[in-house]
Amino acid sequence: MTTAALLPWLGFALCSLLIGRAGYLLTHYGEAISRRTTLSHSWVGLILLATATSLPELFTGVSSVAIADAPNIAVGDALGSCVINLVMLAVLDVLSRDSPVYHRFDQGHILTAGFGVILIGFVGALIIVARDDLNFMLGHVSLYTPFLIVFYLVGMRSAFFYERRQPTTPPDEEGPETALDLRGAIWRYLGAAAVIAAAGAFLPVAGTQIAEVTGWHKSFVGTLFIAATTSLPEAAVTISALRRNAPNMAIGALLGSNMFDILVIAVDDLAYTRGSLLANVSPAHAVTAFAGCIMSGIVIVALLYRPGNRFFGWLGWVSLSLLAVFLLSSYAIYLHEH
Repeated sequence: MTTAALLPWLGFALCSLLIGRAGYLLTHYGEAISRRTTLSHSWVGLILLATATSLPELFTGVSSVAIADAPNIAVGDALGSCVINLVMLAVLDVLSRDSPVYHRFDQGHILTAGFGVILIGFVGALIIVARDDLNFMLGHVSLYTPFLIVFYLVGMRSAFFYERRQPTTPPDEEGPETALDLRGAIWRYLGAAAVIAAAGAFLPVAGTQIAEVTGWHKSFVGTLFIAATTSLPEAAVTISALRRNAPNMAIGALLGSNMFDILVIAVDDLAYTRGSLLANVSPAHAVTAFAGCIMSGIVIVALLYRPGNRFFGWLGWVSLSLLAVFLLSSYAIYLHEH
């Protein structure tokens, strides 16, 4: 491999390391903020951690459409991140040795997962129908974009009022990682989020160069490689939260990130000046969106049913179903683009 062909991969690897490390630190500072305020672990995960860990998707998407002119990478990254976030639940299930991880989640997360189904499904439908006569525009922005923003805000408002109705539990004893005052925790939280944002802004450039070097289509690169990298903060945060016995912070960050990723698509449409974003991307992205809806539905069933059976003592049928849907959808996109 020549030096020119190797450089995009090196840049990609460097961004991955920076994002992964900064995402890991967010857990410590997020829990410190939770201890210094009245915010629950679920709410910290849903708002603070989900927003910070989704910054790579935001910066990647905006720079993809505004600088790199790669709308397929932007949409593939956002939707691919949604399904990868749900796959992370299978990883948490493996790491939860004592009992299935779905037994440790509050059922209140069904509300967030339900709004995720609505938002992801709406985007999947728009990718198919927002063309030709159904592509209503206001300037260069699709008229469907405001609905995505409204649905997201309604979902956040609903989750906020639901959380307020729940009884609060006192936190466990503090550890040295959370021995920070509120101001120090917030500043460190913002610093880690800034690192994630800066690394995420470079990802579409590396992704476009990788697509050119390998000959792969940008929609496949965006859905697989870029989405996997921009989901590293979620992976680091959720694994760290589970190990710190904060499973509700973990799932709150994952489901909240899925909602924020759909908001990112709305922001990308505002930044894309060449027309409606979803009307100018590959229809293959609809496969990813519908896979995300199916996987979110599986999670809702798991939160209600709380299955206890585990194959080989470490992986339940819910986790296997999530992995199967993800692998099948990824293979379908690969076949569609080749």
